[in-house]
Amino acid sequence: MQQRQLGDRTVSAIGLGAMPMSVPGSPDAAQAEATIHAALDAGVTLIDTADAYTPDGALGHNEELVAAALRSYGDASDVLVATKGGHTREGQDWGLDGRPEHLRTACEGSLRRLGVDSIGLYQHHRPDPDVPYAETMGALRDLLDAGLIERAGVSNADPDQIRMAQEILDDGLVSVQNQLSPRFRSSLPELEVCEELGLAFLPWSPLGGIGNAKDLGSDQHAFAQVAERHAVSPQQATLAWLLRLSPAVIAIPGASRPESIRSSAESPTVELTDDDVAALR
Repeated sequence: MQQRQLGDRTVSAIGLGAMPMSVPGSPDAAQAEATIHAALDAGVTLIDTADAYTPDGALGHNEELVAAALRSYGDASDVLVATKGGHTREGQDWGLDGRPEHLRTACEGSLRRLGVDSIGLYQHHRPDPDVPYAETMGALRDLLDAGLIERAGVSNADPDQIRMAQEILDDGLVSVQNQLSPRFRSSLPELEVCEELGLAFLPWSPLGGIGNAKDLGSDQHAFAQVAERHAVSPQQATLAWLLRLSPAVIAIPGASRPESIRSSAESPTVELTDDDVAALR
């Protein structure tokens, strides 16, 4: 598996987005465990989760699945678990809470569910318009200083917010997680900031989101045409394109079946040509 840098940590260029295992109609615990084990067998060393990934509003469902699967796998010491805090859940309704006291409580809950003393990568999930961003970033700084998290990241942040986070967190900030896919390219400016500041960029929903990945296989879709030339799936061609965009990119495709993550893990072997990239632009 191709490797990428995430702060001081080397991880696989393809991570596992665990969210699809915690949505309404999600797979049972046995299938979730099999999917996570398949990811590790394929060389995946980054798993992305969040306290708010839950099918019913009860915080922590996804984190608990990840923790249980890692315990049952055996030696998973090379795996970096990234989780997030800052969203609230009331049933199917998502809310925001960027207050420092909430982030501290959320982090402590994630520590308990993951069964660790310090979280490898803790990311602020989304800016709260009712709380100054500098205050929220100060809370992340406090978590770093307290040793409750080893590295910090931000998600759904714009370029100015990324720069503010870097000023407050200094080298404690290692990543940005924003949406980026063939159908959603508005985060390219944030990717450029990450390249400038030496941060990893983790595109969420890199295949277009739950239920949309199949659209990449349309006969008229440029990614399907490139995939056909390379005898790979459109989804593999898409992940290869994202990795080709920048060495800062670490793609985290979602998966709820072992077959899906095994296929995604093969995408770094797809060697796109300059003509391919031009066609996909």
